[in-house]
Amino acid sequence: MNELIQTIAVYALPVIFAITLHEAAHAYAARFFGDMTAYSQGRVSLNPLVHIDPFGTIVIPAVLYMATGGAFLFGYAKPVPINFANLHKPKRDMAWVSLAGPAANFLMAFLWMIFALTLHSFHLDEDFFLHMARAGVLTNLVMFAFNLFPIPPLDGGRIAVSLLPYKLAHKFAQIEPYGFFIVMGLVMLHVLQFWMAPVMLISNVLLQILISPFSFLLG
Repeated sequence: MNELIQTIAVYALPVIFAITLHEAAHAYAARFFGDMTAYSQGRVSLNPLVHIDPFGTIVIPAVLYMATGGAFLFGYAKPVPINFANLHKPKRDMAWVSLAGPAANFLMAFLWMIFALTLHSFHLDEDFFLHMARAGVLTNLVMFAFNLFPIPPLDGGRIAVSLLPYKLAHKFAQIEPYGFFIVMGLVMLHVLQFWMAPVMLISNVLLQILISPFSFLLG
């Protein structure tokens, strides 16, 4: 029980920030490209309460964590309502709106790295905050890689629909009603790790390159 409480304490803020900024980024991008649906429902917001789904964000992850000893964890936030037909150029802009969420997670992973670097630079080696910073990097890299998996309704799937020729895009988009079950099946069969591991590795390498000037300045 103590281990569970410690895990929740370390991951709570990183997960809340990761979910909130991911969804808010989608909503902001949709507004920027012409669809006001999410904006009219208050989703262009940094208030976690408007993005968190009590069941999908809290209950399911907690139950899965306790049931599997932390070996399997999954959750979701309230989907941002987007009417792609309202976008200035629906097929093209769908990619940018979909990419906004993972891009926010990549940026947050970078900021958590900066936070950890700052702690180290000022010799504030408090274990709790260092663990939180590592949790922030890991959480956001997981969300970044997972959401870019090219199956709709995940962001990567919608990006693929945006980039494919019209006929192929139309056929591929028809997967969306079954996409959730396909992804869950791949997760449970441990197939998705063959996507997650290399994407997270490449992302981490890129982050290390981006943070290197800050490491030099704060080192």
